[in-house]
Amino acid sequence: MKTQVAIIGSGPAGLLLGQLLHRQGIETVLLERQTQEYVLGRIRAGVLEQVTVDLLHEAGAAERMDREGIPHEGFELAVEGRRVRIDMAGLTGGKKVMVYGQTEVTRDLMAAREKSGGISIYQAENVQLHDLTSDRPYVTFEKDGEQVRLDCDYIAGCDGFHGVSRQSIPADVLQTFERVYPFGWLGLLSDTPPVSEELIYTNHERGFALCSMRSHTRSRYYVQVPATDKLEDWPEERFWEELKRRVPEDVAANLVTGPALEMSIAPLRSFVAEPMQYGRLFLAGDAAHIVPPTGAKGLNLAASDVGILYQLLTQVYHHGRTDLIPRYSETCLDRIWKAERFSWWMTSLLHRFPDADGFSRRIQRAELRYYTESETGRRAIAENYVGLPLARLE
Repeated sequence: MKTQVAIIGSGPAGLLLGQLLHRQGIETVLLERQTQEYVLGRIRAGVLEQVTVDLLHEAGAAERMDREGIPHEGFELAVEGRRVRIDMAGLTGGKKVMVYGQTEVTRDLMAAREKSGGISIYQAENVQLHDLTSDRPYVTFEKDGEQVRLDCDYIAGCDGFHGVSRQSIPADVLQTFERVYPFGWLGLLSDTPPVSEELIYTNHERGFALCSMRSHTRSRYYVQVPATDKLEDWPEERFWEELKRRVPEDVAANLVTGPALEMSIAPLRSFVAEPMQYGRLFLAGDAAHIVPPTGAKGLNLAASDVGILYQLLTQVYHHGRTDLIPRYSETCLDRIWKAERFSWWMTSLLHRFPDADGFSRRIQRAELRYYTESETGRRAIAENYVGLPLARLE
């Protein structure tokens, strides 16, 4: 087999890149070790920055999002019994976010790829990357018991934290930076109306809580739990009771409970790998970085990586600009580290840390008061939450 760009991984990053390149006449083959059903079964993020929304439009995969997504111009912080609204649109000159589930984004991108006739190979086993520093890299994999070779010009590693792409960069080249948090998010998805029209982030003495949504009829709620907790420790009744304890009283009074469609515990970590380019291999999304979900940056950072890689490959194929290749990593990492900072900061601001002493808790309280009582503070939160501008490669 032969193609121009081999894409490893069929999550939103890989699918989005494939669609963007297809619309520029650049051939791609997408390899995924799981089934389509497995990929669609992942319950993930649901808040899209304007950069992500714009890229979905450019990829021709935004029709259902425009119809069913919920634009949000603000969100709330509940602290010390107060509810403070962060007016994103008012503080950023009209910018906002779109609430639309990652599962739906993936479904839309899969449908767009199928319609375009792009080649996607699912259940590709034992994927290996070869000759990455040559001008003729290639990928080998097994499909239905047969060994297959895929020759290509470039490889996009969009295969997540545990994928083969980052592992293919030599250890003496790759640097990694990580912080693991001593708690996780216990999430519950239910077919119940959201308790609020906007997201509510709560800092409470019992721990963090978040009231979120996927649609006007489907809610997503989270509570902070110790990293050692197991799902069997949390029957649904206990979850709902704990959530009501942590959110403001008027929110608890209006909360509609119901059977869980899905419950899971997500560990929290910050992680960055540098560089994101090695020879003809480019990392994008979770293959290169992880953020705690507090700042709603995971999917959006993946999309911004794809946006920069899309610019780069378009310039390479249409204008011969191979001189831009070394700029990919530094351009992505500038935005990534700013988003990592914001996600770490939001996590530090809103969660209860088990080893925090009295001084640390009072600093957290002072910081919460400053950022919620000051328009400058609220603007800083809003600017980061709606997403920083996407760099242009020229």
